[in-house]
Amino acid sequence: MESTNASTANFPGLLKPARPVGFTGYGAYVPRYRLPNSEVARIWTDAKGGPVKEKAVTGPDEDVITMSIEAARNAIARAGISPLLLRAVWIGSESHPYAVKPSSTVVAEAIGASPHIQAADLEFACKAGTEAIVAAIGLVGSGMADYAMGIGMDTAQGKPADALEYTAGCGGAAYIIGPAEDALCLIESTYSYVTDTPDFWRRAEQKYPEHGQRFTGDPAYFKHILAAAETMMEASGTKASDYQYAVFHQPNPKFPQRAAATLGFKPEQISTGLLVPVIGNTYAGAAIIGLTAVLDVAQPGDRILMVSYGSGAGSDAFSLVVTDKILERRDRATKTADYIARRTPIDYGNYVRYRGKLALR
Repeated sequence: MESTNASTANFPGLLKPARPVGFTGYGAYVPRYRLPNSEVARIWTDAKGGPVKEKAVTGPDEDVITMSIEAARNAIARAGISPLLLRAVWIGSESHPYAVKPSSTVVAEAIGASPHIQAADLEFACKAGTEAIVAAIGLVGSGMADYAMGIGMDTAQGKPADALEYTAGCGGAAYIIGPAEDALCLIESTYSYVTDTPDFWRRAEQKYPEHGQRFTGDPAYFKHILAAAETMMEASGTKASDYQYAVFHQPNPKFPQRAAATLGFKPEQISTGLLVPVIGNTYAGAAIIGLTAVLDVAQPGDRILMVSYGSGAGSDAFSLVVTDKILERRDRATKTADYIARRTPIDYGNYVRYRGKLALR
């Protein structure tokens, strides 16, 4: 992406497409099953609870592919375009159902976008979804395509009795990037900040991921989130009060609240997109599903800051401006709040069964 903004000379990491682009469609998906925090505490009596009330859990017939299809269909409905106009479908996830076989080709065919399309699966822990979006911005912003789709979707991971049992949920979102004149939300610019910070990992053949406990906070999450957000705001000449909404990656409720306060945002600016207390951390979809909740209520002219975070580690920051097309398009598909309200509580036994935590072969 070649910048047309002279100020980027001072910010070499700032990405601004030569051709103005934006989100022409968006869609979320959250599975209906919910595991209450109290159920985890009931089984693991020596484990500590947390601020997440419950988390979304996939049913036995759901995975990253099926959820991506649902979110993609919502995005297409809002964009109002034929899926044959898509030139790429990219899916970011850390829980693809196949070790060798792409999720993206299945999704592209299921939504009617194949075969004349580019498809790929991306990985970068919890910011794999925004990596897919940045790639789509580059493809459309360069003029190589008019429309491309980026998806972030994940299923719950975490070994029994681990802190992730309380917070690791399922779900995500899909976005269609297209020309600015057709956008319901303009993408002004993006900025990425990446270092080799190993705060969360899972080796090949290892069933559950490991994390660095408190190390995942200050040297990992906060360092990258704050650096990306501060650089984005400095480069764009904005401050916290210039944004109506801010959405940060949400591994738990406390981290995004602390990051927002450090950057000068007020609680009401982040409350709409803070979904982790009721659906858990959706990994690759955590920031972008929060953005769908914001777009469901935002008004034309509203400015939004979104900052993702992925362990390993890095953050992608986006400066966004809502257009008047949001008013006619957001009611074309299921809203995020409706997915959250549609809930069926399950006990820990069904959670273990649905998530395949008992090896039967």
